[in-house]
Amino acid sequence: MYRTQDHDLYAAMQNLNRATIKYIVGIIKEGMKLRDVRALCEDYLLKNGADSFWYWDVGAFVFAGDETAISVSGRDYRVSDRAIQKDDIITIDLSPQKDSIWGDYARTLVIENGTVCDESARIKKEEWRNGLQMEEYLHKTLLDVAASDMTFEELYDYMNDLIVKKGFLNLDFLGNLGHSIVKNKNDRIYIEKGNCKRLSDVEMFTFEPHISIPGSKYGYKREDIYYFDNDRLIKI
Repeated sequence: MYRTQDHDLYAAMQNLNRATIKYIVGIIKEGMKLRDVRALCEDYLLKNGADSFWYWDVGAFVFAGDETAISVSGRDYRVSDRAIQKDDIITIDLSPQKDSIWGDYARTLVIENGTVCDESARIKKEEWRNGLQMEEYLHKTLLDVAASDMTFEELYDYMNDLIVKKGFLNLDFLGNLGHSIVKNKNDRIYIEKGNCKRLSDVEMFTFEPHISIPGSKYGYKREDIYYFDNDRLIKI
């Protein structure tokens, strides 16, 4: 598979997502309501390139504290009334689109002493630091092990085994670790048990492990879009 014009359009949506997270990191503060974080993110997306939201018409799923361990379909999502604390953990999952070109991007952010930690190594709370660093490790491992002839099931088995081996749990309510990028959300196929399609059978796919430590009330998520170019996996 070679890079096409569509890849540039998807890259624009992912760049918009990155810009949205950078924007909200710059203004997020103690006492801000999660509903306001959602509204600010969605407003930024629409003003800067998106024309709508592809996943159940929600542009920004926002969770904080023990909510970060919740895995729920967008159909059932309701933003809570909670406020951001001085020391808090927040997951933001973005799903803008323009002309049916999707963006799909999630980050878990840690706030300590009222400030967002911009590097996982600087996080003082060990549990939160380990969770974010595990997410980084999983995505790095994906780039190392994914091959174009690997099946979605094979990738699932490898990554899910790695998650368990490293002492974490897969929190996803359907058990999967990502999905294909398509034009209709009902056409997605998943990184899951039983999916024997090859990774290169789709134009691109997300990798979005939602993980936790057994017995913990916190969850961690990191999502990016990937595609193959000459058998080399590339992040958009």
